[in-house]
Amino acid sequence: MTNSRDARIVRADVTFDPVPFRAPLKFGGRTVTQTDLINVEVELEGRDGRRAIGHGSMPLGNVWAWPSQVTEPPAAETAMKQLALKTAVAAVQLKEFGHPIDLMLALIEQYGEIAAGVIAELEMPESIPVLAQLVANSPLDAAVHDGYGRLHGQSSFNVLSSEYMNHDLSHYLGDDFKGEYLDQYTSREPKTTLPLYHLVGAVDPLKDADISQRINDGLPETLSEWILADGLTHLKIKLNGDDLDWDIERVVEIDSISEVAQKERGCDKWFYSLDFNEKCKNVEYVLGFLKGIQEKSPGAFERVQYIEQPTHRDLKKFPDNRMHQAAAIKPVVIDESLINQDSLHDAEQLGYTGVAFKACKGQTETLLLSAAAQKKNMFLCVQDLTCPGFSFLHSASLAARIPGVAAIEGNGRQYCPAPNAEWADDYPGMFNVTEGTVQTGELNGQGLGFQKQ
Repeated sequence: MTNSRDARIVRADVTFDPVPFRAPLKFGGRTVTQTDLINVEVELEGRDGRRAIGHGSMPLGNVWAWPSQVTEPPAAETAMKQLALKTAVAAVQLKEFGHPIDLMLALIEQYGEIAAGVIAELEMPESIPVLAQLVANSPLDAAVHDGYGRLHGQSSFNVLSSEYMNHDLSHYLGDDFKGEYLDQYTSREPKTTLPLYHLVGAVDPLKDADISQRINDGLPETLSEWILADGLTHLKIKLNGDDLDWDIERVVEIDSISEVAQKERGCDKWFYSLDFNEKCKNVEYVLGFLKGIQEKSPGAFERVQYIEQPTHRDLKKFPDNRMHQAAAIKPVVIDESLINQDSLHDAEQLGYTGVAFKACKGQTETLLLSAAAQKKNMFLCVQDLTCPGFSFLHSASLAARIPGVAAIEGNGRQYCPAPNAEWADDYPGMFNVTEGTVQTGELNGQGLGFQKQ
């Protein structure tokens, strides 16, 4: 099928920007002190010859997307950059016209082959994981959607109907979606505000005594300072997953400190999400952890909104890691494992009751998977990849357009805030957190919803 509103990719340029961290971030047993942004600019051409520019940006995130025992992080970073460059070339070579969903799915089919070429060229010992392929190419995916929206003078989330798309959702997701389009699973306007999930990393200072030397850059440094400065109501707690006593005590201490700070600001309701970054050996660890929290701090237990991916991301390799018992207590959401429709099905079979969407996995896949998850009535949340600047706004825009998402994660302001400066004046409500919320209603422009003024 063809549509007069179709477009094709005529140019795709990729650049990289190094971003140092103001403070180290530890998760899953690994510590990150810097990242690189992958920035992509594309030019699209419509069937009528009109052209528009689209942009995308995302942290490279190799430590999260490609944890490895044989490939060192610098080598993984190099490979992911090469993959981004080569996929951009392939995008221009597509030549065909289509909707961004179809253009990107055609490219996604090539990711594996392009990645294999990178591995052969660099003579690396293992293939690039699918998750790392998605992350490396997510800025291109975002740029195509951004450019298509601008080509038609619309939000990228408002060009997902039968008027613009060549296929209904059954073409991508199966017969249950016959006659349905993505506009039925996205909102026409962004949510006005969303609570912000603030990250409490495994090495983050909770109180003054935890700080050996202050950064003194004007930003808060302890948990109490952050809560009082931003009026936080949602905390995401990073845990070890292999030290039960430490994990329990960490949550108990965070809750104790939070209770004092929240009382000072007159708040009596706040929430936690718990992130083990796949380090739990099995569901029994999670059950023991939840029991310990409930016994030591019933208030903290009640404040737990959901648990993120507690066990290994390879669901097929570890089919005994069933989450049914834990999910009967609190929602358990799939994160690192969620890379395609098959993985969503596998996660559901293993007892996961929710999904964590990330813009770094690609706008196309996220839109399709969010429709599938909504159809299944799963718990929905949107997280980031320590996203600053453009990438944070993209992640927040996505969260603000998916029905059912109750909060947005945004920890770039804590660890790598420098890229935020060029956007803060134009979108002050997104970078000045008040009462624990960000003003996602500001993201109502063309394309992904924002642009430099």
